[in-house]
Amino acid sequence: METVIVLFNRDLRVHDHPALSAACERARRVLPLFVLDPGVPPGRRGPFLAACLADLRESLRSRGADLVVRRGDAVRETLRLARETSASAVFTSADVSELARTRQRRLAEGIEVRRFPGVTVVPPDLLRPSGGGDHYRVFTPYWRAWQQAARRAVLPAPPRVPFLQGIDPGVLPDADRRGGETLARERLRAWSARHLAHYGEGHDDLAGDTTSRLSPYLRFGCLSPLEVSTLDNDAFTRQLCWRDFHHQVTFAFPRINRDDYRPRGHQWRDDEEALQAWKAGQTGVPIVDAGMRQLLSEGWMHNRARLITASYLVKHLRIDWRRGAAHFFDLLLDGEVANNFGNWQWVAGTGNDTRPNRTFNPLRQARRFDPEGRYVRAHVPELADVPAAHVHEPWHAPAPVRAYPPPLVLF
Repeated sequence: METVIVLFNRDLRVHDHPALSAACERARRVLPLFVLDPGVPPGRRGPFLAACLADLRESLRSRGADLVVRRGDAVRETLRLARETSASAVFTSADVSELARTRQRRLAEGIEVRRFPGVTVVPPDLLRPSGGGDHYRVFTPYWRAWQQAARRAVLPAPPRVPFLQGIDPGVLPDADRRGGETLARERLRAWSARHLAHYGEGHDDLAGDTTSRLSPYLRFGCLSPLEVSTLDNDAFTRQLCWRDFHHQVTFAFPRINRDDYRPRGHQWRDDEEALQAWKAGQTGVPIVDAGMRQLLSEGWMHNRARLITASYLVKHLRIDWRRGAAHFFDLLLDGEVANNFGNWQWVAGTGNDTRPNRTFNPLRQARRFDPEGRYVRAHVPELADVPAAHVHEPWHAPAPVRAYPPPLVLF
């Protein structure tokens, strides 16, 4: 091949990038491309995405190439660049969302498109239940099959990317300092050295905050999930398997972000005031409010807090899971379709949980995973002076906390 476009999307890295590696091997000229599509606004993730793109551009420049950045409809801009450069094919990483697959189908109508793995550890259409069906509906048998599945080799970063010179690379948007493959790989090394061995015991400790916080980097593909899965810790790799599980569900059920995967006849309440209180971290339930305020301030939330806050919305306030999932998707740096909406449906009882009536009691969860109230105190400063015995139930404190609202729901 003479010239190939490598269309980046959720794979903003040079290490273990099958599409990029294949293009470097098979084409005389390679055009790395990212399209900022106004039809898919990044929202709060914009500065983080920009940092990922800036780091990717530097990595490509150190290999003799550049990252070409365009603005507009991703398909039209890719085809426009192909015409300008006489590119004969587009190499890209296969994705699972309805939007991504529609985009790739549209692109294939105008140019040869070759799809490569890289977004998940195991390709989402690889594993099938022995009893029939196109995907696994329950996690545990998927976990067993996933552990035994063959893996492709982890690929090194190409030492050189043969770039087509004379192309206007385009201007990157303003970035923050948190994103990108370089920082992600540094964080992975530092975190695994300090905390990986104790992940199983510590990952649910809300105040300990020893989780990897790698999810935003995995969401934007700054890290290869396959490479990360080579870490030797079953509790940690199980979380990567959950990520793959939701991707294979989404591949089979692309409407996961709007339709019940398993309709169960839920009757949701329309309570806008309660929804807004939940979003603002003003429910009067400290562990719920701590999680929601962490989301507002950091664009991230501890996984245990995600379960607690989501369960509170759908099981106690009985508000439609779609309302909560949309709020998380808007604010989370790691917000993406498969994990976000798959997990929300799991909590709501409309998804893949084998116990659809499962409910997380926020007070029991708080006492178990934040026994000293340190997580609550870090995010709900109104309760800083409440005695430890009452920090999770300030309405029982000897002195009333006037700056803190009464609970929407009593437990």
